[in-house]
Amino acid sequence: MRHLQLLLNIRQHGSLTRVAEQLSTTQPAVTNMLNELEGMFGSRLFQRSARGMAPTPMGEVVLAYAAVMLNDLDRLASDMEAFSSGYAMRLHVGVTPFVSGRLLTRVLGRSQLPEYRLAIQVHEGVTDELVERLRDHRLDIVIGRAGSLLDVRGLHFAPLYSQQPRLIANRRLAAALSRGPLNWAALAELDWVLGAPNTMLREQVANLFLNEGVAPPLPITESLSTKLIGEIIASGERAVSIVPADIAEELVRVAGVAIVPFSFDWHLRPITIFTRSDDQGRKQLQQFIGLLREASGEMQGAPGH
Repeated sequence: MRHLQLLLNIRQHGSLTRVAEQLSTTQPAVTNMLNELEGMFGSRLFQRSARGMAPTPMGEVVLAYAAVMLNDLDRLASDMEAFSSGYAMRLHVGVTPFVSGRLLTRVLGRSQLPEYRLAIQVHEGVTDELVERLRDHRLDIVIGRAGSLLDVRGLHFAPLYSQQPRLIANRRLAAALSRGPLNWAALAELDWVLGAPNTMLREQVANLFLNEGVAPPLPITESLSTKLIGEIIASGERAVSIVPADIAEELVRVAGVAIVPFSFDWHLRPITIFTRSDDQGRKQLQQFIGLLREASGEMQGAPGH
């Protein structure tokens, strides 16, 4: 473990002196450890230069495995801690914004039942970042959205559910917008609150305007927090947003926004389950996926879906 951690520290700091300071040891001791490792692999793992130390091609290979092995050791300790507390294991679940909170609440609640006994740790982020953490074994599963640019090599992925768009506003503005036909040019002049740029959801919202020959609006606020988006919409006289229907319905309940009853056509890719291809045999992981599908099916069959 010390040797593996040493490799990661050298890559991070690029200097044996700084690594020695961090590890509270001497530079000769760090140099000896690195020499031992390079002797074991029979190859240089780092290239020394005036700019510091950078991994060689062989070093990149070893570093990739070092990160995974250390993460697996951390996960083993986490599972042992969970087991000693009465759980079967601890699952690390990555979740992207705009995944239904009701879905997650149902699944997390059921995962605590005696027949499952799963301790769940939820990690939030965008799909690309979460998938990288899935690859290096920091996560067990990701609930996100597949994109054409997403590298899915070595991953198993399957759609969970699709989402339809809904326009939301505060109740007064929603009532006013509902009294007439949909006017895309006028809609673009309102105060838009949207998710992060360069995401599939933002692209779909832009396409709705472009398909009507109207320039997409420049948002006054961008956020990955659906709760914040809902609060801004509810308190803004001219604030609007387009979000997935399940998220809109949650914001009606928790933030007091209103849904404007217009229909839109978009091609947003479905919420998808990502796991590692070599990790399909774990019973607890498959149980959790079964809970996700069960809860998703219930919600899709509810009125309004």
